[in-house]
Amino acid sequence: MSDSTSDPLDQVADARRHEIATEHLLFGTIRFLAQRHPELLDELDRSLDHLWDRAEGAARDDAAVRKIASRIIKSLRAES
Repeated sequence: MSDSTSDPLDQVADARRHEIATEHLLFGTIRFLAQRHPELLDELDRSLDHLWDRAEGAARDDAAVRKIASRIIKSLRAES
């Protein structure tokens, strides 16, 4: 029997699942904290200028990463 983690498709699926789980936990944590400290969302919003895409070359799109983060903050504001 082969190790499924050596299959590139399994590695991509595992990375995607990890990202989904991490995003869920972080979003929930920020939601919890923002309900108690509304200024947190303002601080996060101000920090977006320092956010950048780790990709290199033509794949790098800092503005797209900032837009995603901004939408997340907007969603959190709507929930509070």
